[in-house]
Amino acid sequence: MAVQIAVIDDWQDVARDVVDWSVLDSIGEVTFVHEYPADNATLAERLGRFEVICVMRERTRFDEDLLKRLPNLKLLVTGGMRNAALDMPAAARLGIKVCGTDSYKHAAPELTWALIMAATRNLVNEANALRAGQWQQGLGGDLHGKTLGILGLGSIGQRVAQFGQVFGMRVIAWSENLTAERAEQAGVTYVSKQQLFEQADVLSVHLVLSDRSRGLVDAQALDWMKPTALLVNTARGPIVEEAALIKALQKQRIGGAALDVFDEEPLPALHPFRTLDNVLATPHVGYVSRQNYEQFFSQMIEDIQAWSAGEPIRLLN
Repeated sequence: MAVQIAVIDDWQDVARDVVDWSVLDSIGEVTFVHEYPADNATLAERLGRFEVICVMRERTRFDEDLLKRLPNLKLLVTGGMRNAALDMPAAARLGIKVCGTDSYKHAAPELTWALIMAATRNLVNEANALRAGQWQQGLGGDLHGKTLGILGLGSIGQRVAQFGQVFGMRVIAWSENLTAERAEQAGVTYVSKQQLFEQADVLSVHLVLSDRSRGLVDAQALDWMKPTALLVNTARGPIVEEAALIKALQKQRIGGAALDVFDEEPLPALHPFRTLDNVLATPHVGYVSRQNYEQFFSQMIEDIQAWSAGEPIRLLN
C-alpha cells in the first residue's frame, strides 16, 4: 500500500522544483497541498488521509487538538531542527514521529545584512524614485565607524558581527547568557543590556524565542536607543514588543526598523508596518533561499526514506 505523503506550507509554490521528489515513488505518493485554512476542522479534513506530512518552520500549527484529528499521521517532517508550531510531547504521546533537517547557516545573516544596508542607504526609496522618473531623494547613512549592537551572540549573531567588523564597525553584544570571555573570542565587546541599546547605531536581534526572550525588547529598551538608531529583527517577532515598537516609530523616537519577522504571519493587511515610512519590512524571507530550501527538502526526503526503512534519523521527539 503506497504511503500518502503531503508537502504543505509551500507558500511560494517552489517545493516541487527545488528537489527531485520522484525518488520517493517506491515508498508512496507525494501531494503538494496549497490551501491554507486556519481552523483545525478544515485542516483535518484536508490532511486526514496522509501518513507523512512535510511542513515548513512555524507556518502551520500542529497542536494536540489537530494531531488527534489526524489518526493516519505517523510522521511529521519539518524544515530545520526547531519548530515551535509543533506540539512535540503530544506527537510523542500519539505515536507520531517528528524529524527535522539541517539548515543553510548563511541565509539569515546574509538577509540581516541586506536589510541593514538597504535601510541605512534608503535603497528602496531611491530605487522606486528612479523607476518613477525621479533622481536622488535624500542623504544615505553610513556604517563605517558606527556601532553595531548584537542582541544574542549565537551562530547567527556571530556571523552578523563578523560582517560588521569587515565594514569597519565597532561591535558590541549582550544577552543573558553571554560572558565577556565568549564575546572576546568573537572579537566583540561585552556590554550591559542598557549599554547595548544606548550605544548601538544599528541594533540587531538574534535570540531564539523563549519565555525568557519574549518581549525582551520592550518600551524601556527602545527608550534607551539613540533617536537615529536602526532596530533590525530577523529572529522572531515576539522578542520585540510590537505595540511599543509601533509607538516608537510613529513618534520617531528611533531612526527606523528593518523587520523580517512579526507577531502574526502573514502580516495582517492593514498593519502599521506596511505603511510607516521609517520601516523596511520583508515577508519572513530570512530562511527562504535556494540553498536552504534545497537542504530542507532533500533532507526531508532522506528522513522519509529512513523512517520507511524503520530507522528514523534526525528525530526531534
